[in-house]
Amino acid sequence: MLEERDELEQEPDLLEMVDEGGNTIVMQVLDYFFYNGNEYAIISEYHEDEEDAPEDVSCYVVEVRPYTDENGEEMEEFAVVEDEAMEKRLMDIAMTRLQSDEEAD
Repeated sequence: MLEERDELEQEPDLLEMVDEGGNTIVMQVLDYFFYNGNEYAIISEYHEDEEDAPEDVSCYVVEVRPYTDENGEEMEEFAVVEDEAMEKRLMDIAMTRLQSDEEAD
């Protein structure tokens, strides 16, 4: 139980992403999970003030790809899942995880 409380008190894991129109959007990582040996993240648009957040939140699944930059630092790249069948399967997993998290609360 203590670990769960610690997770809730942490700052959100935020990413800056660029949409198809070239606009920068701040996204929040809701959860990470592994599937078939690859790591994925469930993300949604970040709203600093919860009152500004829409009731229906759109979620996306992106692949987390680790790499080492030129300075030797371990980094992560978040990549769109290109395969539609895989994306559907990952979204099913993501929805199940998010629903079980809501039920646990």
